[in-house]
Amino acid sequence: MTGDVACDHYRLWREDIGQMRALGLPGYRFSVAWSRVFPGGTGRMNEAGLAFYDRLVDALLEAGITPMLTLFHWDLPQVLEDRGGWRHADMPRWFADYAAVLFEKLGSRVPLWCTINEPWVIVDAGYVHGVNAPGVRDWHQATRVAHGLLRAHAAAVRRFREVGPDGARIGLVVNLAPHHPASSSPADHAAAARGHAYFNEQFLDPVFFGRYPELVREMYGDAWPAHSDGEMRELTEPIDFLGINWYKRGVMCRDDSRPVERAAHVLPPGRPYTALDWEVHPEQLTRTLCWVRDTYGNVPLYVTENGAALHEPDHVTTDVLDDPARVDYLRGHLRAGHAAIERGVDLRGWFVWSLMDNFEWAQGFSKRFGLIHVDYTTQKRTLKASAEFYRRVLRSNGAALAGG
Repeated sequence: MTGDVACDHYRLWREDIGQMRALGLPGYRFSVAWSRVFPGGTGRMNEAGLAFYDRLVDALLEAGITPMLTLFHWDLPQVLEDRGGWRHADMPRWFADYAAVLFEKLGSRVPLWCTINEPWVIVDAGYVHGVNAPGVRDWHQATRVAHGLLRAHAAAVRRFREVGPDGARIGLVVNLAPHHPASSSPADHAAAARGHAYFNEQFLDPVFFGRYPELVREMYGDAWPAHSDGEMRELTEPIDFLGINWYKRGVMCRDDSRPVERAAHVLPPGRPYTALDWEVHPEQLTRTLCWVRDTYGNVPLYVTENGAALHEPDHVTTDVLDDPARVDYLRGHLRAGHAAIERGVDLRGWFVWSLMDNFEWAQGFSKRFGLIHVDYTTQKRTLKASAEFYRRVLRSNGAALAGG
């Protein structure tokens, strides 16, 4: 990176933090790129990379914005993937060593830490369907990656207890969605049960109960490795909170051609949908939050992602971009979260995905979730009507709401 580019990048994110402050965001969730801190995955640290996050945290605090830091959001250094990645026996130690550097450097200023973001997506998109990096379609690798992710999460939590500052908290972030049968047929009911176990329980039961769902083991068949009781107990390292990324529900029908759960998603007619064909059904968020409380205990919860991708122009000529569908989406889901609180759920905070339009993995820059529109050619930022709506919400509920 040249000096001019680096300075321009620094200027942009300083301006973005100013925009966050203008919106009244009390908190901001961001992720650290492992390879920026350790280009080789382990070993020699990149001081300049770590300094970037040091400056970012200071700038957020100066603006009165509480940082929530995610250690891993899908960007494993290629050199570690080449060595076996999450399947490697030493991966928990590598991850904990990387995490410890951040704990020691930033821990006194970052009160909220997330270990791994959406392990289900890492496994399903990266190792079952191969649509995300590393583009693998291998069930035997998928099951070992799933277990390796949870081992790494637990190792990072243990290291946090050793070196983390007093008062800081750490948790795991999972994406959840209720799964309903598309019809009254036994086949569709069984498909929904498989989808629920695969999507919702696969990465929560081990953390809270020290076991994998029986249905998940059955679905993977001989690709499922044996785990000792001692291995499973290691996964139950207590967490301080659970982050939940929530976007939609799943309506399922039997489809034996689909790996692993042998189920396909159905789009019910007459419902509103986002640009990704994700059904808008906020009432299901209330039920999901209550299900977590009823199943795993009243653990403190954060909605760490919630938002909608809409069809929006690449270039904007107005001062504010009108996005009424996103306003309606956010209004409905915020009300759903409030309904869960009224039912006794310990919901501590809320982060919209996302503050700005950004790179959406396999979707690239084609789908826009942001409260702020980004012209990717000029980097011009334009507020959307949903940002103004969120600003008004924050004025009355700011202690519990933020952006990501």
